[in-house]
Amino acid sequence: MNNASSLQTYNRLLLLVAGLGGLLFGVDVGIISGALPYLEATSGLTAGQLSFIVAAVLLGSVISTLFAGMLADLFGRKTLMTVAGVLFVVSIPLISLSHGYGPLVGGRLLQGISGGLIGVVVPLYLAECLGASNRGKGTGIFQWLLTLGIVFAALIGMYFSYRVSQVAAQGDAVKLLAFKDMAWRRIFWVSLPPGLLFIFGTFFVTESPRWLYRRGKVDAARKALLKSRTLEQTELELSEMANTAKSEAQGASNSATHNDSIFSKRYIVPFALACVILACNQATGVNSIIGYNTTILIQAGLSDIQAHWGYVILTIVNFLTTIIGFSLVDRKGRKVLLSVGTAGIIISLVTSGFVFRGTESKRVDCNSAVQALVQADQSAHIAFNAETASKLLQSSERSVDSITHQPVSLIVIYSYGDFRAATTVVRSDDPSAKPVAITRDGCVPPNKVVAFFSHPFADLNQARTAPLKIENALITPIPSEANGKVIALCLYAFMAFFAVGPGVCVWLALSELMPTRIRSNGMSIALLINQAVSTGIAAVFLPTVGRYGYSTLFFIFAGCTVVYFITAAFFMPETKGKTLEEIEQHFAGTES
Repeated sequence: MNNASSLQTYNRLLLLVAGLGGLLFGVDVGIISGALPYLEATSGLTAGQLSFIVAAVLLGSVISTLFAGMLADLFGRKTLMTVAGVLFVVSIPLISLSHGYGPLVGGRLLQGISGGLIGVVVPLYLAECLGASNRGKGTGIFQWLLTLGIVFAALIGMYFSYRVSQVAAQGDAVKLLAFKDMAWRRIFWVSLPPGLLFIFGTFFVTESPRWLYRRGKVDAARKALLKSRTLEQTELELSEMANTAKSEAQGASNSATHNDSIFSKRYIVPFALACVILACNQATGVNSIIGYNTTILIQAGLSDIQAHWGYVILTIVNFLTTIIGFSLVDRKGRKVLLSVGTAGIIISLVTSGFVFRGTESKRVDCNSAVQALVQADQSAHIAFNAETASKLLQSSERSVDSITHQPVSLIVIYSYGDFRAATTVVRSDDPSAKPVAITRDGCVPPNKVVAFFSHPFADLNQARTAPLKIENALITPIPSEANGKVIALCLYAFMAFFAVGPGVCVWLALSELMPTRIRSNGMSIALLINQAVSTGIAAVFLPTVGRYGYSTLFFIFAGCTVVYFITAAFFMPETKGKTLEEIEQHFAGTES
């Protein structure tokens, strides 16, 4: 029999392996942000090709998420974790040593496939391996190191941006180009060690005891449980697994089809609850707020460098407050943290919305004037400075006297057919800003695969020949730096409440609420819903900002979070300290 010390050591090993899985997931999400500017400058790829390289991770993730549950049931949780790590490790040299479009796309697809598998199988594995008292901590560490991966990627990007600036100051164009080429390759190489450690760690953990039990390997399941439990706890959980299996068998024998469906009565409530939580998690707007954080802060009143540092601070806030979340989740419970977290998110979003409304009420849409600048090849290039801003504003039918003689920002939202895009935000008082470039390559996807994930119902062929339409050319007075700092604080508060509540608890809700029989496939479906909501928000984000402003969007996100709060506070049961079988009995109505 294992002593207390060996049990503790093995549980720590489980947490470490899970944490490395989260680190890989975070690196998957964040690494391209720092590498992309240098890849763009040195690769010779078109904007469309670069767009596909960025989107390839999403494509790979969607594909693997769809099949992850089935593969986890077929080959086992541990095996699939190892495969996910191998795919990630193989992707690094494929990308870093590439000298063409194909290897870059292939490597990014492998990273996406790896990330999708990790997102399903690691929380699933943790839920089935850790005891009830440690399950929240384990999933919290997964999320914590996921946020560390994003911070790590952001800091690496900042480091190389300073190095590039130092080389640029020397005035040697050839040396600068060579350094940029080296920079994006090294950014990817730096992410290799966590992948190797993750693979190494998977060889020292057992297979999921619940997967083994369902495969009829009762002795192997007992040995796996004894690695992390006492003999008494092991026998109790084996007994609960047996009762659950017996209950499922009786349910199947009473069914006309003798086949438990994910939509049968005993599963539909926890499955629907998990899907609502996953959908609402994205409907808080978290991915868009993170992805457009720099743009939001610039339009709120911060300078370019302040806004970029603001993003780094946001990732650090996410990382640090996740520590608080996973330290509390097994003490205070999932329901409490979700309720507090969503309530804080609502307050942060509403406050941000009202602050933005004051500035956005003064903005001017100069779309007609910018439309007149479109060239014969259906592109436009605008050198935005104080003089250009004055000319554009004077062409507006609206009175602009109050903002004519102050710094302003410009963002252009444009379309070719059904596809929309937006320029980066430029300020009239930034002499180093590049001209605003509006081109078809920057908007229209390069192929049907990317087009489907960007806009499933769009006509790609028509967009390739459609004229350029300037939907919005928004000139907004730049608020004071104090205004920008208020928005930054609101977004930090948003991130902190998200990390403490939904950030930590969403993975737990996904894995704990699903009954054993449908857990792997149910998690895959719920994560697909999560990604669908995320994609939908990404599709409407720019048009909504262009037409109604950030204030409206923040109010919409707040409204969706109200649904999240109600679900967490009034419909979600507390699962703290309960075995997976006890949670399943709660939904089956057989809880003792």
